[in-house]
Amino acid sequence: MNRLATGLTIYRKEIVDALRDRRTLLTVLASSVLMGPLVLLAISALVASLEANAEQREVAIAGLERAPTLVNFIARQTYTVKPAPADYEQRLRKATLADAVVVVPDDFEAALVRGEAPIVEIVSDSANQRSQASAARAVRLVEGFSRERALLTLALRGVSPDALEPLRVAERDLASTQTRATQITGMLPFFVLMAVLTGALNAALDTTAGERERGSLEPLLMNPAERWVLVLGKWGAVASVGMLIAVLACSSFLPGQWLLRSDTLAAMFQYGVPELLRFLVVLLPFAAAASALLMAVAIRCKTFKEAQASTTVVMLAASLLPLINVFSLGEESPWYLWVPALAQNVLMTHVLKGEALGIDRLAPPLLVCAAIAVASVWFVARTLRSAAVR
Repeated sequence: MNRLATGLTIYRKEIVDALRDRRTLLTVLASSVLMGPLVLLAISALVASLEANAEQREVAIAGLERAPTLVNFIARQTYTVKPAPADYEQRLRKATLADAVVVVPDDFEAALVRGEAPIVEIVSDSANQRSQASAARAVRLVEGFSRERALLTLALRGVSPDALEPLRVAERDLASTQTRATQITGMLPFFVLMAVLTGALNAALDTTAGERERGSLEPLLMNPAERWVLVLGKWGAVASVGMLIAVLACSSFLPGQWLLRSDTLAAMFQYGVPELLRFLVVLLPFAAAASALLMAVAIRCKTFKEAQASTTVVMLAASLLPLINVFSLGEESPWYLWVPALAQNVLMTHVLKGEALGIDRLAPPLLVCAAIAVASVWFVARTLRSAAVR
C-alpha cells in the first residue's frame, strides 16, 4: 500500500511539473490538436488543385494552324484549343505552365494526305506535376484522333472497322474505396507517430536529465522508497503525456474532415470513431514504450542539451523506419510487425484501408512494446540506484 501511495505521489508531482511548463505544453498540445485539420487541409488542397487542373478542358498546341483536322477533332470532344506560348519549354521547366503542349510538325496535313504517319510530340516536364497530369489527357486526345483517321480510311476502302479491334479490354480494380484513399492519406500515420514521440520527448527529458541539471533529482533519491517505485511514477507521468498527445492527434482527424475541399477525397476518406479506437489500440502501447525508452536514453545524460542530442538517434530511427513500408513495392513481410514505429505505421495503414486488426497482427507489436517498456524502466531504476550509491 505504501508503495502504491509513493508511486501515485511521484506521478502527481511529475504531472504537475509537466503542466507547470505551460509554454511547452501549449505548443505540444496545440500542434497535436491542429495537426489533423492542417494535414487534411493540405492534402485536400493538393487533390483539389489536381482535380481542377484535370477538369480544365483546354489543350495547348504549338503550330495549331498547321493541323486544322486535329483542331477540329479536339473541338468536337468539347475541348478548347489554345495556342502554346513561344517559350513553352522554359515555362514548363519553371512550372509556370500547367498544361502539356502538343507540338505539330510543319507537314502534318500533307503527311496525312500521303498516308504517312507524322510524329506529334507531347511535351511536358516530369518535375512539373500539373503538366504531367495534362500530358495523359493530351495523349488520349491525339490517340483518339489517330483511331478516327484509321477508321475513316478503312471505311472508305470497304473494310470493317472491327478489324482494328479483334478484342476489347475491360479493367476491374480490386482495391476498395478506402484502399485507394490510402494512396493519398497514407502519410497520416507517420504524422501521428511523430506527434506522439515529440510530445513524450519533452516530458521524458525534463523528468530525467532536466531534474539532474536542476539538482532536484538527488533530494528525490534520498527518499527511502524503492527506486523502481519512483521510476514507475515518473514513467507513468511521461507515458500519460504521450498517450494524451496520441488521443488528441487521432481525434483531430474527426473535425479535420470538415475542412476537406475535395469531394472525391471526402467520399474516399472514411475515418470515424471505430478507426479512432483502432488507432489508439495501436498507439497507446507505443506511447508507453517510447516514453520509457526516451527516459532510459536521457537518464545517463547530465544536462538537458546532452539528453536532447542523445535522443536524436531515437527520433531519427522512428522517422526512418516507417519509410520501409513506403518504399516496399511488394507484399509486407511478417517481420515488419516486430519493428517499433514500422509496425505501428503498417497497422494504422491497414486501419485506413478498412481492414480488421486481428490478434495475429496486434500481438507482435504489443509484445515488443511491453519488452521495451520493461527493459527501459529496469534500466532507469538500476541507473538511479547506482547514482544514489555514489
